[in-house]
Amino acid sequence: MTNSCKVKHVFPGGNSTLGFYSFFDNILGQEEANHIFCLKGGPGVGKSSFMKKIGKKMTDLDYDVEYHHCSSDPNSLDALVIPKLKIMFVDGTSPHIVDPKNPGAVDEIINLGQFWNESGIKENKEKIIKTNAENKRIFAKAYQYFKSSKEIYETLEISEKKALDSNEYNRITQQLVNELFSNLNDFNKLGKERHLFGYALTPIGIIEFRDTIICNYKNRISVKDTPGSSSEELMNQVVKEAVKRGLYVECYHSPIKVSKIEDILIPQLSISISVINNYHKGNFEYNKELDLTNILNKDILNELNEEINEDKEIFEMLLYKGMNYVNKAKSNHDILEQYYIPNMNFDAIENLINETIERILKYS
Repeated sequence: MTNSCKVKHVFPGGNSTLGFYSFFDNILGQEEANHIFCLKGGPGVGKSSFMKKIGKKMTDLDYDVEYHHCSSDPNSLDALVIPKLKIMFVDGTSPHIVDPKNPGAVDEIINLGQFWNESGIKENKEKIIKTNAENKRIFAKAYQYFKSSKEIYETLEISEKKALDSNEYNRITQQLVNELFSNLNDFNKLGKERHLFGYALTPIGIIEFRDTIICNYKNRISVKDTPGSSSEELMNQVVKEAVKRGLYVECYHSPIKVSKIEDILIPQLSISISVINNYHKGNFEYNKELDLTNILNKDILNELNEEINEDKEIFEMLLYKGMNYVNKAKSNHDILEQYYIPNMNFDAIENLINETIERILKYS
């Protein structure tokens, strides 16, 4: 995958400790979109390839592009956005069923199922039904592990928070807010927020795209934390103050704790704030670094060391068990695709891609 600053990679939905969690409404809003293409069709019909080929053509033409990846197969796309043209392509099939809200005016359906050989697919009817049922079972098991890990994560938070200096935490938060916004007045209207995932629990482990998200930002701040010294309240306060001042803010959440924002972008100020911890490390240079782990009382941590380490071990075991079952679901999905791929007319789809590119370029 390219790390060009003209290309952003994100996750619009994800496997999380709350199950599958969707921010699909934040990909591109109906009110701001020029056109939304909703791709329909079964597995293996070429929805992701359709979007990738259009994305490649648009970057070749020097347009910025957002690739929105699938957390259950990070090599596949759930959506593609061309921000300058306000165009979106989205996979409208399960588990993120998307249908046109303003058909004709904004949205349209592209049904790639029109290019398949239905009789060839029906020859494998029983196998397809059986494989789909098995996939549903495997995902249910994965989400049970993820949800169980959430309970342990919360006990870990509670234990570590006993060591947190709350007064110092509040001081650091207020100091950061003052540094960011003291020269800005409140606006007459609130700013806007956009919420997505910056990393995901995938079949191949934890995958993140932070370098493509923050690479355009001149002022980059990192915040180091742990469950007990969580940056959640600090990040929420930054978002609240930015929106109060009429600023547009992009918020990238944690799939481990969905309520927790771990990357904030404020484009108008060219500021990014990124959380660094064991599960979202990133590899980038920052202009300013905050370390919330320094305000944990070391003596109290030592007293609780055994139970904290036990909680960490159980949490990670459950989390990676969940990802292991997502991997099994991915293998099962690959089998399902093989019932469709040989029965597709990909030449016809290629022609449709070229026609679609001509259509969207008219918006330029």
